Amino acid sequence: MRILGIDPGLQTTGFGVIDVTGQSLAYVASGVIKTTHVNLGDLPARLKVLYDGIRELQERYQPDEASVEIVFVNVNPKATLLLGQARGACITALVSCDLPVAEYTALQMKQAITGHGRAAKAQIQEMVKRLLMLPTVPRQDAADALGIAVTHAHARTSMAKLAAAHGLQRTAGGMYRGGRSH
Repeated sequence: MRILGIDPGLQTTGFGVIDVTGQSLAYVASGVIKTTHVNLGDLPARLKVLYDGIRELQERYQPDEASVEIVFVNVNPKATLLLGQARGACITALVSCDLPVAEYTALQMKQAITGHGRAAKAQIQEMVKRLLMLPTVPRQDAADALGIAVTHAHARTSMAKLAAAHGLQRTAGGMYRGGRSH
């Protein structure tokens, strides 16, 4: 099983790819997609860079599943909206590649990786390094993306069992159907 983890950001989106064999995790790749070379005012062009970058990652690494960090509400509403658009571009790219997408909050990822939800970035980097037996700590965005992938690797089996046992599925309630909301 190959998992692609995404830490969305409008300027820098982190990615991490891991292989999962039973309980064993293996590092495949990590890095960032940067949009800083595009004019800050050209949001559509920046979103296209993210979309194309995610599609390229899918083509190169052929993941079986993807996991994306859920954005939090920021103090700055404009920054939150922009981050949400970047996240949307990433999810759209993943779904257009027919990848199943799981979503986890930063708190869930921090708890899964470090054991507590208030972990600092440096703690996440160090734990990702240890869990994946990396020679050095990955940069922050890549570490978060690898952390999201590891979180999904640990949670996916349990979530699938719960869903099967209780018939849990996404519902159309609150979602758009046929272009209209209900």
